[in-house]
Amino acid sequence: MSSTAAFLASFVSILIGAALGVLVKRTLPAAPLGTGSKQAIRLGAGFLSTLAALVIGLMIASAKNTYDSHNTNIRQLGTHAVLVDQLLAQYGSEAKAARTLLRDIIPSATSRIWQENASGKGGASAVVVSDMAERFYNAVEGLKPANAKQTSLKSRITQLSAEMGRTRLLVFTQGDDGIPLPFFVVLVFWLVVIFASFSLFAEPNLIVVASTLVLALSVSSALFLIVDLNQPFQGLMQISNHHLHVVLPKIE
Repeated sequence: MSSTAAFLASFVSILIGAALGVLVKRTLPAAPLGTGSKQAIRLGAGFLSTLAALVIGLMIASAKNTYDSHNTNIRQLGTHAVLVDQLLAQYGSEAKAARTLLRDIIPSATSRIWQENASGKGGASAVVVSDMAERFYNAVEGLKPANAKQTSLKSRITQLSAEMGRTRLLVFTQGDDGIPLPFFVVLVFWLVVIFASFSLFAEPNLIVVASTLVLALSVSSALFLIVDLNQPFQGLMQISNHHLHVVLPKIE
């Protein structure tokens, strides 16, 4: 579910709920909407409003956690790439081929991460190592240490390269939508009921209509931001991939 679809669905649903409240008010005679009935409906709407506020708070926390997790993994991927490159540079000229391949796989992996997470088509393809990445791993494994220093460097390079692969897999495996559709539908239904109860006792004048529109827009905007934050590889608040493209210096 895209953030735009979430905004439109919630905004239209809330307005429909408000219109239903006005329709019910005009249909029912005045007697059923006496003081006791109004008090009961207001208490129920108040309870539902509190429950909806708690759920929205949980959704915000979940979306922020998803965003932060992906952002941390992306930055960790860049950090590991820099460390591997520095270790390869210390290893010597024998590692130049591996350094060149590293500069090719980082932009390629970045594009793949953004494309497959944005389209939701990660799936089994996420665990498949690309030909370029396989050549890089083979180049690292093919290094022949000539002394203790190179032996230690190769061990650290191999370990960090494995961490790079693990981090990339984490980005894909954590890419599932953190806000299930039934959860969102139930929340929107609650909002429809709440706004219907608001308009049930209000006279449909210009101020009430304008206020309803502003409130519906505000609530829908909040849901838009939550869903957009929960999709960090697309939308307005997507994670920037610029630093991954420029993280490695040119080989001298």
